[in-house]
Amino acid sequence: MAGRLKRVLMRSAESAMRHAKPQEWHYGAGFDPDKAAAQHDALTRLVAASGAEIEWLTDADDGLADSVFTHDPSLMTDHGAIILAMGKALRHSEPALHEKAYERMGVPVLGRIQHPGQVEGGDCVWVDKTTLAVGRGVRTNQDGIQQLANLLTPKGIQVYGFDLPLWHGEEACLHLMSVISPLADDLALVYAPLLPAPFYQMLRARGIRLVEGDADEFFASNGLSLNVLPTAPHQVIAVAGFPKTAAAMEAAGCTVSTFAADALCIACEGGPTCLTRPVLRQ
Repeated sequence: MAGRLKRVLMRSAESAMRHAKPQEWHYGAGFDPDKAAAQHDALTRLVAASGAEIEWLTDADDGLADSVFTHDPSLMTDHGAIILAMGKALRHSEPALHEKAYERMGVPVLGRIQHPGQVEGGDCVWVDKTTLAVGRGVRTNQDGIQQLANLLTPKGIQVYGFDLPLWHGEEACLHLMSVISPLADDLALVYAPLLPAPFYQMLRARGIRLVEGDADEFFASNGLSLNVLPTAPHQVIAVAGFPKTAAAMEAAGCTVSTFAADALCIACEGGPTCLTRPVLRQ
């Protein structure tokens, strides 16, 4: 999850969020569609500057505001994409957009999560090439995790489900990736108090070094200080305004690029990882 980013699926905030009603989508008071679009453009420039090829999901005026968070409706594996099933009702039509995009891009589809199974990409963390950790919480259920295992076990991949706390409730959900961001194969940024204990033990047993994000910044940002996107090992993009967490990553050998994201990430509860669906890393 921290290899060099070569190809990534994104959606323009200008098209996705232009008519978004904050109360309907559970966006905060700081949400502003024009400002969010400008901030998304800044993120796009950072991703492009890393050398990654950006594939655009769609620019249709479809009212799917959360579809800008392309990480969630699909999961990429070495054997093709898995089309997921969203736990948030307003997002149920998004996986079909991803499947169409993969068909256009020539990316094979390994399988699909079917109702009543639910899996969101933010709950999926590749520990290594043959180990997938999945958070079981308000957006991902046991049925969905079992379907993932049925697809991946024949490929020699072990799938482990870990229970997540409710934290701030069902609307402001906690994904597994709310409390961990890989920085390199053997390095991850975490907020350890909210990590499932067996997952924490797995990371330590695999020799993965854990960088602790600043607790005050984590709570001030509703976890967005921890949501960072690696474009290569030790090269990350983060939301601006959280210097202690950035300093912790830099002390661990990372180079950190930031962009202002108060109207996009902070207001809408999704960071640079959420805004990208990596398709190819090397």
